[in-house]
Amino acid sequence: MINELPVIDLSAASAGPDARARFHDALHTAARDVGFFHLTGHGITEAETAELMRTLRAFFALPEAERLAISNLNSPHFRGYTRIGDERTGGSRDWRDQIDIGAERAPRVPGPDEPGYWWLEGPNQWPAALPELRTAALNWVDRLSSVAQRLLHELLAAIGAPPDFYDEAFADRPHLHLKLVRYPGSAPDGAAQGVGAHKDYGFLTLLLQDTVGGLQVEGPDGAFIDVPPMPGAFVVNLGELLEVATNGYLKATNHRVVSPPGNRERYSVPFFYNPRLDARIEPVPFPHAHRAPGVTQDSANPLFAEYGRNEIKGWLRAHPAVARRHHAGLLDAPVPVS
Repeated sequence: MINELPVIDLSAASAGPDARARFHDALHTAARDVGFFHLTGHGITEAETAELMRTLRAFFALPEAERLAISNLNSPHFRGYTRIGDERTGGSRDWRDQIDIGAERAPRVPGPDEPGYWWLEGPNQWPAALPELRTAALNWVDRLSSVAQRLLHELLAAIGAPPDFYDEAFADRPHLHLKLVRYPGSAPDGAAQGVGAHKDYGFLTLLLQDTVGGLQVEGPDGAFIDVPPMPGAFVVNLGELLEVATNGYLKATNHRVVSPPGNRERYSVPFFYNPRLDARIEPVPFPHAHRAPGVTQDSANPLFAEYGRNEIKGWLRAHPAVARRHHAGLLDAPVPVS
């Protein structure tokens, strides 16, 4: 891995056969060897990005009482505002606050014989003092869903797989997820964990970050390298489901955020492109499958082919206060078998 991520121009996929072939070669290499890249040519305008960032900053400028009125402690679906220090990664607190947003749906309460991951479907919480946040956030989900769908098709084509192989898994009620995040500077105890090292659960993550920096990606030698912001680009990383889908040929990569120094704030907006909770991720047929080394084995983080099982274990671990309040039964349940 080099100290600068590859840059992939999505518009090259439509620029003629030669440009498309070069684009697929570059995308294949980036996804296989790095698992992270900058994405340009995605069609999201500077005006759209500026409006989202304006609304995001307005939310975090609200009085704390108005933010806490939509605390995720109110939500068995893990939706809403998480105040600084209440999320955990690797067992340690993350020094950031955020609002978690998903598809706007009726509450889903799983029956006695249904998987607990159905709790993850439900309504969002929106701040009464900032009604435009709902419009901006849900529009962003729609826009980035289209970009992510196209990118996934192109990535599958790049490795020689059927581009539409996973369309059915996304066809109905995909579990799309958006975070609006603020890193408020260093923690009072000097800890630098903005968010600890982790992998994402789903297929693809598209990250919008401001100009402050702090994102780091783990290289093959275990050292973390900085990912400087690139104006107009998303940072894209592969999630654990693509590792499962390709038997480890494509790998999810650890990444983290180091808190900005002092009281300097950093803002970011990760969008997670995920299939239905009950989608089972079958192995994708592709000509390089014989070179796949197998899925990463980690007893602390088993990977399941049924997407919802990966998602719920992450939420229970990351938000212990919500889990204790609403899901004590899930915390006591044995680890499911995929």
